[in-house]
Amino acid sequence: MRLVLASSSPRRLDLLARIGVTPDAVVPAEIDETPTPNELPIAHARRLAAAKAAAVAQPGDLTLAADTVVAVGRRILPKTETEEEARAALRLLSGRRHRVHSAVTIVDAEGRARHRLSSSIVTFKLLSDAELAAYLASGEWRGKAGGYAIQGRAGALIRALSGSYSGVVGLPLFETRALLLACGYPLS
Repeated sequence: MRLVLASSSPRRLDLLARIGVTPDAVVPAEIDETPTPNELPIAHARRLAAAKAAAVAQPGDLTLAADTVVAVGRRILPKTETEEEARAALRLLSGRRHRVHSAVTIVDAEGRARHRLSSSIVTFKLLSDAELAAYLASGEWRGKAGGYAIQGRAGALIRALSGSYSGVVGLPLFETRALLLACGYPLS
């Protein structure tokens, strides 16, 4: 059974390796990730994971896709591309809780889609100006939803996590493993 990962994320490849899975192919999905008007964070994550899988799926393949959304209430935080975007996101997250929703979709060999969702609560410490400046100087925020990577330096700024660490990184392993098994993918 051929497994295709519809993602260019090196973090997702690393996470899959932790459960003994190496995709046969990596084919990034080229889709518009802009939230639709009034789209809520969970619906956004689910829609993008399903769209990525559908964009890449081929008959006979097992196609795995995921999307991770950082949300403060109903607000979806973007993947930060500029230092100002990262600063604004981190100031918003400083000293408060937020949610991280990671949706996973697998399209099986017959074209049937299966979906799972992991939601976690992450609490940042109250960031000092020096901590914020140091994190921004690291550049680690670039391209990260909400402007941070929990698996990197930001891990030292997280006061609490309730939920799935791997989901916050970008691929909830419990849900992914369950979907792979449900599709008959051989796991040790």
